[in-house]
Amino acid sequence: MINFVYYTPTKMVFGKDTQYEVGKLVKETGAKSVLVHYGSERVVRTGLISTVTKALDEEGIKYVVLGGVVPNPHLSKVREGIELGKANNVDLILAVGGGSVIDSSKAIAYGLGEPDKDVWELYRHERKAKKCLPVATILTIAAAGSEMSNSSVITNEVTGEKRAYDDDIARPVFSILNPEFTVTLPDYQTMSGCTDMMMHTMERYFSTAGNMEITDAIAEALMRQVMKTAKILHKDPTNYEARADAMWAGSLAHNGLTGCGTNSDWATHLLEHELGGMFDVTHGAGLAALWPSWARYVHDNDMDRFVKFALNVMEVEKQPTDEETVEAGIRALEDFYHEIGMPINMKELGIEPTDEQIDKLAESCAKAAGGPLGCAKPLLKEDMVKIYKMAR
Repeated sequence: MINFVYYTPTKMVFGKDTQYEVGKLVKETGAKSVLVHYGSERVVRTGLISTVTKALDEEGIKYVVLGGVVPNPHLSKVREGIELGKANNVDLILAVGGGSVIDSSKAIAYGLGEPDKDVWELYRHERKAKKCLPVATILTIAAAGSEMSNSSVITNEVTGEKRAYDDDIARPVFSILNPEFTVTLPDYQTMSGCTDMMMHTMERYFSTAGNMEITDAIAEALMRQVMKTAKILHKDPTNYEARADAMWAGSLAHNGLTGCGTNSDWATHLLEHELGGMFDVTHGAGLAALWPSWARYVHDNDMDRFVKFALNVMEVEKQPTDEETVEAGIRALEDFYHEIGMPINMKELGIEPTDEQIDKLAESCAKAAGGPLGCAKPLLKEDMVKIYKMAR
């Protein structure tokens, strides 16, 4: 195995009615003025925002509220939040929502931490953050794992760039997870979230350096459980136990646990970021549409891992050759995606990029990668073009 650092400072508060603890938890951080950040009006209609503001009032904590975050969160909303935070001397960002809201909150926290600098420089990897305000979350969508991770992804809607920035200083100080908040989500959003959880683990699993059996065993069990849970929720969206499994799985899939002692690939994620930037597709569905083509393109460089995935995760029967076993595993995952209503190519995703658009996608992805992308098989621009075309 390779050396690693596992750092998870987030206090996780999990279960029914945990939202009522938010005032006490914020007070414990020492915050005096909070920016409550959210996305859709769903959290307003359900009364969650009122619950939050009442709890802050009871603790004597000042707050301002900013809604309007969209999927693939926009840089313009981040800038709006930074200006609102400056005007109100905000010292903590409270995200109420899913991954997009949390990502937007982290970006605002970076911007307020260094108010004399342009936050977009971080996402373009032109500098590293030196300071970030504390972030806390009340999670309403199980998917991204941002509630426990060091990651955030922001879209510059002017340039069409969708870029990630990872830094431990943005890991939330606490996260409240009540699975009941996810019951009213549309099925497509729930299934996209489960796909994202799978991919967060798979990006770490298809490693070419290091071998740590306990990490592999955790990753394999997590992937199998997410698939089982997704099938249950696809048929019975009100199942609390399955909702709870999905919500906790999302956190574990992206807090670093399933990558301890191995390296990680992340090529599918970066390829999808370009689709999100150009076509504004749902992130998890975009990952599902790209992964089978990526797998068929790179598997010969990482054959042992793909065989292990086919046998231990997809639980297919071993075929006469490794190549046939790998293909059986990929087809099994495609069948799973179809079973839960996810696409396995871009046409099923609802987009059909032209050759010119594919070239632009690959060029932008290669630029964002800053060199060969991925570890299963390092990809250059010409490889990315081929994968996009295979996925079309």
